[in-house]
Amino acid sequence: MTTPPDRLLRRLEWQVVRRLDGRLQGAYRTVFRGTGIDFADLRGYTPEDDVRHIDWNVTARLDEPYVRQYTEDREVTAWLVLDRSASMRFGSGAGGGTAGAGSEGGKAAVVTELAVCLARLFTQGGNRVGAILYDNHVHRVIPARTGRTHVLHLTHELTRAGPRRDDRRPTDLAAMLHLAASTARRRGLVFVVSDFIGDLDWEPALTRLALRHEVVAIRIVDPAELDLPDLGLVLVEDAETGEQLLADTSDPLFRRRLRAEVDAREFAVTGAIRRSGAAAHRLGTDQDLVASLVEMAQHSKRRRP
Repeated sequence: MTTPPDRLLRRLEWQVVRRLDGRLQGAYRTVFRGTGIDFADLRGYTPEDDVRHIDWNVTARLDEPYVRQYTEDREVTAWLVLDRSASMRFGSGAGGGTAGAGSEGGKAAVVTELAVCLARLFTQGGNRVGAILYDNHVHRVIPARTGRTHVLHLTHELTRAGPRRDDRRPTDLAAMLHLAASTARRRGLVFVVSDFIGDLDWEPALTRLALRHEVVAIRIVDPAELDLPDLGLVLVEDAETGEQLLADTSDPLFRRRLRAEVDAREFAVTGAIRRSGAAAHRLGTDQDLVASLVEMAQHSKRRRP
């Protein structure tokens, strides 16, 4: 008898991973590359290079910076750092164009499908994938391993209902990123998946993480968070703090002010991610997961020096 996690994994393998095989795997080495230890050559330094690869002896002799190039390993260790906080349980119920966003819909379902698809794509090539499932109370670390059985275990952990706690603290994203840095010790690829709601005090932690790893920050957003529908008088509650506000969504002035606040927030979060050195992506609960993953891969190839 198949379990719900097994059915979810099979569905995603058929609806998403199979469709991506010919569009991503053929260009594997040009999308996300591993690191290596075998010295290959020297070349002039460019601003995109890691300063840790500068050969200081050659730089001193030639009076201009040179970096060491290494033979790259094919294998990549990928970490999925997943925000599981209260705000991630929000959803307009659209389910999304993500090949079916799960029975619960909204952001949490999109995170689950995205994580399972990424894990399956990487483990197909023999790579190891680990995960950090984080909220303010419970942090679950799934060690990096490979194989379909490991992906099924990750799927089970993602779909397992955790205890709902009455936590009125905003999500501590900086602590989540510090946990990721202490867990992923070997240089690799880190996907940070969150709505990034809360204070922007996480930028220094994301910057430090991006200095050691290749970091891809994926913001999960629901359309209702960007453009509140006209529903008249509604009681709006902050999922993180529990603060409530009675809002007249039919008031043009309120809608303009809300739009300005949303735009300012989008600009601030996107700017903080880019300043950190991470690749910034946004995935809506109404977007197609296949198209979004292809776009992320193409963007990663364009960022390569």
